[in-house]
Amino acid sequence: MSKVNTTDLRHKIAREAASLLYFGLEKEYKQAKVKAAQDIGAHVLPSNLEVALEMDKVAEETEGSARTERLIQMRTKALKVMKMLEAYCPVLIGSVWRGTIKQGSDIDIAVYTNQPEEIISVLKAGGLKVLKTAWTTVNKQGATLESFHIYAETAAKHGLEIVARSREESGKKRQCEIFGDELKGLHIKELEKVLEKNPTQRFIPP
Repeated sequence: MSKVNTTDLRHKIAREAASLLYFGLEKEYKQAKVKAAQDIGAHVLPSNLEVALEMDKVAEETEGSARTERLIQMRTKALKVMKMLEAYCPVLIGSVWRGTIKQGSDIDIAVYTNQPEEIISVLKAGGLKVLKTAWTTVNKQGATLESFHIYAETAAKHGLEIVARSREESGKKRQCEIFGDELKGLHIKELEKVLEKNPTQRFIPP
């Protein structure tokens, strides 16, 4: 198979996988790529980045200008929540940081504390509805990392997921498994600057 044909095929599979993920027919990138390749009858698998970029296009085509307005609303709300949590070094991450939201996207914020239950109290005091909480354990390069996830909802019904990690993890570099770059996110001052100068700015690899 020629390089051109392989490139076209990867793009076709990435597009199909993106559609499967966007419309909720698959939940994980790996399964979506395998399913798309099977449906098309090929043995080439695109990268997660290729699928993510295609899913961004699907979201734009499906949602139109309402998506842009919602991104600004979600970033504005994220800033308010981050200011509530200022003592815990909050960082906006996920699709609201990237600028790649789709229908159903949550506002994802990482905080750093050794007393995660304090976060619940702060959110409730700020008028947010806490829906559920859960501990998550993952293994990264031989190390076991625990995080406390708090799922909440804003008055405008935007989903909110706060990931509480230990203070010792603050400032440590993390790599994004989807885009392949560093998960930098936005701190309060950085988000304020984005909202002031370019509220729809995107943070994806070139």
